[in-house]
Amino acid sequence: MNSGNLALDQDGRQGTRRPVGGARLADYLALLKPRVMSLVVFTALVGLVLAPGNLHPLVALAALVCIAVGAGASGAINMWYDADIDGQMLRTCDRPIPRGHVRPGAALVFGTVLSFASVLAMGALVNLLSAALLAMTIAFYVFVYTMWLKRRTPQNIVIGGAAGAFPPMIGWAAASGDISLASIALFAIIFFWTPPHFWALALYRADDYRNVGVPMLPVVAGKAVTRRHILIYALILFPITLSPVALGVCGLAYGLGAALLGLVFVAFAYRVWRSGDADDGPARRLFGYSIFYLFALFAVMLGERLVEVWV
Repeated sequence: MNSGNLALDQDGRQGTRRPVGGARLADYLALLKPRVMSLVVFTALVGLVLAPGNLHPLVALAALVCIAVGAGASGAINMWYDADIDGQMLRTCDRPIPRGHVRPGAALVFGTVLSFASVLAMGALVNLLSAALLAMTIAFYVFVYTMWLKRRTPQNIVIGGAAGAFPPMIGWAAASGDISLASIALFAIIFFWTPPHFWALALYRADDYRNVGVPMLPVVAGKAVTRRHILIYALILFPITLSPVALGVCGLAYGLGAALLGLVFVAFAYRVWRSGDADDGPARRLFGYSIFYLFALFAVMLGERLVEVWV
């Protein structure tokens, strides 16, 4: 078998490529980063539900679909741009472009068309502010994070994290037509959650990033500095998660849930800080918990609001 038809699976084994151009629907769906998209849509839904206003259910559904498509489109363009390094990293080598399942040009066209379509549809079906925020989010992720920050500075995740923090603000704008301190608080929660989340991953994937020249914090500053930064951000994040209560957008149930979830997050971060360079276990556990943590925070917000509406 020709070695050019082989690619590494995520566990390091070799798998057979399909001929380029033989893309299936599943390959294009993979370009959209569906796991990331699902969290984006969920946080946008929470922003939409918490916002004042009475949005028609069909318009709300249209807004969420536009946000999902826009998020997926930016993910596809990210995969096109990063195809050269994705193929060399164990975590990303199984993506459709490195595997030869989708042509790079096709991925770029796919992502670009979906980007414009999602923004235009949001403007036509929802409102211009939410469309502008969606356009800014896509542009920020593609041009600021992917093309500028990611390969140039260890602050890539800190600044670039703004792209992932906009969805609840977009949902809020879709429902209310404005931007408020409450929607900024939702933005801030995700913004300050992002660095410890990704730095935990970077701690045990440091060799991956080092090999392709991406200056993640553990590569540039070392793991000890990264562990300290994780704990600092976890401590900053804790009071920020309580700000929706102070602003009156969430109540006591959310406050208690956020405090409990946050204490556990800080405990995981503390264990990472206390661990040694050779011990990846605490970082892996923090990364896993961080995904649950963000989902749970927004789920409690949503649940509390639904109870208020229904009771």
